Amino acid sequence: MTVIKSISGIRGTIGGIPQENLTPFDIVSFTSAYGTWIAEHTDNPTHKIVIGRDARISGEMVSSLVSQTLVALGYTVIDLGYASTPTTEIAVPMENADGGIIVTASHNPKQWNALKLLNNKGEFLNAAQGAEILAYAETPNMQFADVDSIGKVISNDSYNAIHIEQICNLPLVNREAIQKADFTVAIDCVNSVGGIIIPELLKALGVKKIIPLFCEPNGNFPHNPEPLPEHLTEIANTMKSTEADVGFVVDPDVDRLAIINEDGSMFGEEYTLVSVADYILSHTPGNTVSNLSSTRALQDITEKHGCSYSASAVGEVNVVDTMKETNAIIGGEGNGGIIYPEAHYGRDALVGIALFLSHLATSQKTCSKLRATYPQYILSKNKIELTPETDVDKVIETVQSLYANENISTIDGLKISFETGWVHLRKSNTEAIIRIYAESNTHEKAHKLAETVINSIKKIV
Repeated sequence: MTVIKSISGIRGTIGGIPQENLTPFDIVSFTSAYGTWIAEHTDNPTHKIVIGRDARISGEMVSSLVSQTLVALGYTVIDLGYASTPTTEIAVPMENADGGIIVTASHNPKQWNALKLLNNKGEFLNAAQGAEILAYAETPNMQFADVDSIGKVISNDSYNAIHIEQICNLPLVNREAIQKADFTVAIDCVNSVGGIIIPELLKALGVKKIIPLFCEPNGNFPHNPEPLPEHLTEIANTMKSTEADVGFVVDPDVDRLAIINEDGSMFGEEYTLVSVADYILSHTPGNTVSNLSSTRALQDITEKHGCSYSASAVGEVNVVDTMKETNAIIGGEGNGGIIYPEAHYGRDALVGIALFLSHLATSQKTCSKLRATYPQYILSKNKIELTPETDVDKVIETVQSLYANENISTIDGLKISFETGWVHLRKSNTEAIIRIYAESNTHEKAHKLAETVINSIKKIV
């Protein structure tokens, strides 16, 4: 069992021993640190915090601890109840709140839960801010409110409808084309909050025929909740046995989107962003961003449209920072994360669904034929375990010197770009491990690129 405290929040497995698991002690301690930090770093505070949660089994318990801790600090808590991560993000600025907490462990299994922390813009805190909150939690000097100053909880379940309306009003969401296409859409919502909001979104977009899989928000995930091909056999079989035109799969907090073709094959999580970016750029030219470990296909598509692509360090907050620096109009991550600033600066599977359906409808292609229009790349994920005594940073520096004549990026670890593909090395923050991602246009070439660098590391060690 595990608890992981990081700059993005705290997550862990429910139950067990404090500071070794995610227990009530840890939840109260970390929430207190966040609430205290917010109070000390907010100009003109409203003393409001928004919270939302996915449907995992421990959600009600964790959410109650979070909200009542904030009440003890003197905050008014706007409790959205069941709400996706992007829904909670848009609620924070709309409520003029000082921040937000999303109770979700994202794609982790049901025994996990977590607190994700937002600023007053509804965006994730940066690394420095997260580090400060971790320090607050380690040296608790909290000042709780007296009896006349304690806060209160206000329940507000209106934001699903608000979020859907906001999406439908985006200029590039073509409801007329979607309705005319008369799609049959299959969805797998892994028995979490997507099962509440995605059917309503589809209806608002004009989709009349919906095939729902696992849409009861009870937290009993029917398969591993990370939307990877090996976990999506049920919806793949459904696509084969029905006349569905497209399938959508989300993770428990609905910030990642996987697409299934009409024949049951995978569109590819890496290509969720690529396809949506293609649609956006065909209407509104501009810059794009993805992280260093995402497919080169986004760069190819961006340059095809005569626009500029930039790479960021891995992590949503880093993608968002680079998008703001480069004025990007679309960005995200290769795990199915779409960030569309026209809506908000956060990964949003709901925005992704609306834009992809608009693209599919106006392309007048099947899902699989649309996928075939994009450059074909294959990603290979590997790792090499080293001894605890190994100086991992020195190893990576030595690899860099070996490939000094290639196109090198050190924004996040080491990325080496070759004519035939790329290799990205990132060290683990907790173990003597180097994770090695490689991409090329075939499995064999990607594997060979990874093996070449792995062999270089072995020789160095």
